[in-house]
Amino acid sequence: MTEIIGALLVLAGALFLFLAALGLIRMPDVYNRMQAGTKATTLGSMLIFIGFSLYNPGHWQKYLLLILFIFLTNPLSSHALARAAHFSGIPALLEKYGSPETRRDDLREAGDPEQGGVR
Repeated sequence: MTEIIGALLVLAGALFLFLAALGLIRMPDVYNRMQAGTKATTLGSMLIFIGFSLYNPGHWQKYLLLILFIFLTNPLSSHALARAAHFSGIPALLEKYGSPETRRDDLREAGDPEQGGVR
């Protein structure tokens, strides 16, 4: 019974990874692509490793460490990439279509050395 549940979790994780790949192709800008890729790959990888641990219970400690590593590093790396893209001047979709309230950029002003900010 645990093998069936493990196989279903692996299948669900593979589906999330497939949806992440579609999100990377279909999303319009770098920030949306990062969001789609990070959220779906984090959950998809976790489901796959939980499924592996149910299918092969002798190695559940290794899978738990992998889950923790992915859970901690995936959002951090996505944040670092988004911050680098933002400071590089890559425009977000909101700058083209957003209202004036959403176009205000406090982070750029805070990081601008000419305005007293530190990068």
